[in-house]
Amino acid sequence: MADIKRKDYEAQLEPLQVELANMARWLKHNGRRLVVLFEGRDTAGKGGAISAIAEHLNPRQCQIVALPKPNERESGQWYFQRYVPYLPAAGEIALFDRSWYNRAGVEQVMGFAKDAQVKAFLRQTPTFEKLLVDDGILLFKYWLCCDQDEQEQRFLERLDDPLKRWKLSPIDFEARKHYDDYTRAREAMLKATHSKHAPWTLVDFNDQKRGRLTLIRDLLDRLPDTHVGEQPIVFEPLAGKPKKERYDVVKPIRNVKR
Repeated sequence: MADIKRKDYEAQLEPLQVELANMARWLKHNGRRLVVLFEGRDTAGKGGAISAIAEHLNPRQCQIVALPKPNERESGQWYFQRYVPYLPAAGEIALFDRSWYNRAGVEQVMGFAKDAQVKAFLRQTPTFEKLLVDDGILLFKYWLCCDQDEQEQRFLERLDDPLKRWKLSPIDFEARKHYDDYTRAREAMLKATHSKHAPWTLVDFNDQKRGRLTLIRDLLDRLPDTHVGEQPIVFEPLAGKPKKERYDVVKPIRNVKR
């Protein structure tokens, strides 16, 4: 299947983003909580998918959660503890750019977690997620699929692009050697945590733009009817002539000349 063109992608994305805005209004109106997990290999497209969803949502309502590696204190906590403060309150959305599933992925493959810790995680996660769902949280888990040749191309693009080079780290290059190990870890994770109350959804992200459209459409289709009528807003005309902005204390800097 040929990659979708930018113009076609944007034409298909816009109505989906309108539906996402309706979804956000529905969540707020009904006091519902939404959690979406984005998992996948390095370069799969997690950040781009999250940006497409959050772009036109109120950042006070929609939080993007991308946690760094745990500090010394967090390493001594119950594993799920550091994620709990980022769960949404009524009417809110939390989009996790990687999540508690780090333990079954990078931590396991790169040797940051012991086998016993990984086994405990895989055993406990379905119970943890059932607690979330039983409490009314709408939980969606997405794995973004990416073949190795596509991943290699994206690594090279990041290496050559100064605006994307920040996405690279030494661990990324080390992780390249463990493609098969990540596959085995993912399959074990899916087997242990793909449950009726919190199923996984895998989306082909070899074409990232097409993948974003597919993921957003799936997310919207799995939610209840999210239509909530908009409150009418009366936009009264100004009482007088519009005023020019004035600055007495500090003047604005000059605009850049073309």
